[in-house]
Amino acid sequence: MPPSLPRPALDDLRARIARIGPVGQRATGVLPFGVPDIDRRFPEGGLPLSGLHEVAGGGPGTLHAAAAALFVAGVMARSAGHVIWCLTRPDLFAPALAQAGLDADRVIYVEAEREAALLTCFEDSLRHGGLGGVVAEVAKLSMVASRRLQLAAEASGTPGFALRRWRRHADATDFGHPTAALTRWRISALPSTPLEGAGIGRARWLVELIRQRNGGSADFIVEACDATGRLGLSSNMAGRPAVATPRDKQASA
Repeated sequence: MPPSLPRPALDDLRARIARIGPVGQRATGVLPFGVPDIDRRFPEGGLPLSGLHEVAGGGPGTLHAAAAALFVAGVMARSAGHVIWCLTRPDLFAPALAQAGLDADRVIYVEAEREAALLTCFEDSLRHGGLGGVVAEVAKLSMVASRRLQLAAEASGTPGFALRRWRRHADATDFGHPTAALTRWRISALPSTPLEGAGIGRARWLVELIRQRNGGSADFIVEACDATGRLGLSSNMAGRPAVATPRDKQASA
């Protein structure tokens, strides 16, 4: 097996391939998380901006759903421009998004009565362009619908987040169906960081990158987004080598 290329040479090779790619193809950018253990899991060193991403809570109940919403808010907080947030239930707590770095003045809320209308708003917002991102709280996401959303995100260069929410626990099985999303995430709330004295420490999450196009899966224990939208590597994970997933091992074989 030939030795792997150093990172600078690999980045230069990717740039050359992009320059000789199909005419009219939009250049894509990435948004690093700022946590090396996470960013190195992506071929380009960060979350692709021109594409669709799926995020869901790691279990039933509002605690995990809130963690998933705040994870998305943290990503949007580090993007540039206004954010459109599409929903069918007016139960989003804006001050919590602000604590994750997403200022209320940047968010435009779009409420739809039915999910079909919400998906239309999602797609139209992605096609509009010039936004920091578009978030839509969806229960079902078919391959056809996700493909349309992915194409719209690619054309405009706008990141789209399908935040999966279900009214019934049985409906959560839809999250296992294939979609055209570039990445699929599951966010679970964990006990907060313990403190030496009395008080409540920083919230912690189990962040699972279940799937990504052209890359492997991984999971991380992180401290929740701070006021700038940035995650922190949990103290019990810092300094530990990343554990390769079965998919990573197959890719390196």
